[in-house]
This record gives sequence, structure tokens and C-alpha cells, in this order.
Amino acid sequence: MNGRRTLATAGRVLAQLRHDPRSIALMLIAPSLLVGLFAWLFSDQEGVFDQFGGAILALFPFIVMFLITSITTLRERRSGTLERLMTTPLEKPDFILGYALAFGLMALLQAVITVTFAVWVCGLEVEGPLWQLGLVAVVDALLGTALGLLASAFAQTEFQAVQFMPLLVFPQIILGGLFMPRDQMPDVLHAISDWLPLSYAIDTINAVAAGDEGWDVFGPLLIVVAFAVGALLLASLTLRRRTR
Repeated sequence: MNGRRTLATAGRVLAQLRHDPRSIALMLIAPSLLVGLFAWLFSDQEGVFDQFGGAILALFPFIVMFLITSITTLRERRSGTLERLMTTPLEKPDFILGYALAFGLMALLQAVITVTFAVWVCGLEVEGPLWQLGLVAVVDALLGTALGLLASAFAQTEFQAVQFMPLLVFPQIILGGLFMPRDQMPDVLHAISDWLPLSYAIDTINAVAAGDEGWDVFGPLLIVVAFAVGALLLASLTLRRRTR
């Protein structure tokens, strides 16, 4: 792995995104629109948005970044771009980390926009500091990026990449604690949720919303980071040069 090649890959990805306004809009604007729709839907029910809005902030960036990353990376393979890059000194970890760095920057911008919109426009109220809310949104988006890169290593087409959502995304949404507190789930489902990174992201959001501090916030967040790093490592080991 070479830092210069990683940065060069990140720069190339950002240059490509600059010429793709639809993807930029999907990453930077769509999460805010979805949060706004959720807030509008429950505007007549006091306290509902404050109760679930934080968890929604963890959910939408995760989903959007998973979709964008998996499809974009798969196109690199299908077009033969990755195969040509691999004839250069570029190695798979350089490619994966370059993508993670580029989309990580987009995740940072996405988090700033989404959290600002949720708090100042939609009126989301949390007890904890806003920077922690933004940090969780960034980490969740990075988790979606990492899982998207992992999914793209196994998919053959863009449609197959989307099909990974029922396997990697939907179970985490259902069992993550958004619809029911995890400690109230049946024992088997609770045990499964303990192995899903989005569960810990939602735990962190709930801790920030409640004004908790210290390990209650950063303990679950570190688990999410560990899952993201593990997904990136696995993606670098399983990435193929070309889809045939």
C-alpha cells in the first residue's frame, strides 16, 4: 500500500464525481430531503420526530452511500478501468482506500448538510452536542461506503449490487433498534442484532439524543468503526480486477 497512490485514486474518484451531478445530488441532498419528508409526515404528532429523527440520521446516509459506492465501484470493474489500473503499481488496498477516502470526504459534507437541515430547518432537538450527531452521521456513511465496496467485490452487475441490500442493509434496519428497542426483542433476534453494525450506530445516536457522555457514546461508535475497517480489509482481499 502506498499513500501517494491512495491519494491519487481518491483524487481521480472526486474528479469523476465532479462531472456526475446526479450522484452528487443523491449523496448530498437526498438524505436531507428524506429527513425533511419524515419530519413533515409526523409534524402533527409532537415528539415523534425528536424520538426517531436521530436514528433516521444514522439510516439514510448509510443507505445512500452503500448504493452509490457499490454501483460506482462495480462500473470501474465492468468497464475494465480497474484492470487497466492494476497494470500500474496501483494495488488493491490503494484502490479500496482511495475510494474510501474520496467517499469519506463526501460523507463529511453530507453529514454537515443533513445534520444542519435536520436541526435548523426540521427542528430536531437532541440533548448532546451537535458535533457528536455529525460524527455519527459521518461514521455511518463510511460504514455504508465500506459495505458497498465489499458488495461490489461479489456482484456481477449493478442490479446484483442492489440485490445485496436485502442481505446487508434491510436486516440491520429491522433489527437495529429503530422500530423496537433491542432489549425488548426475542432473545434470538437480540443476539443477531449484536452482530449488526447499524445496531451500534443507532445506540450511539440514541445516547447522543439523550445527552449521555463518554463510553456510552464512543463505545458503540468504535464498534461501528471496527466493522467498517473490517469490511474495507475484506473488500481489498476479495476485489476482482474485472467482471466478466
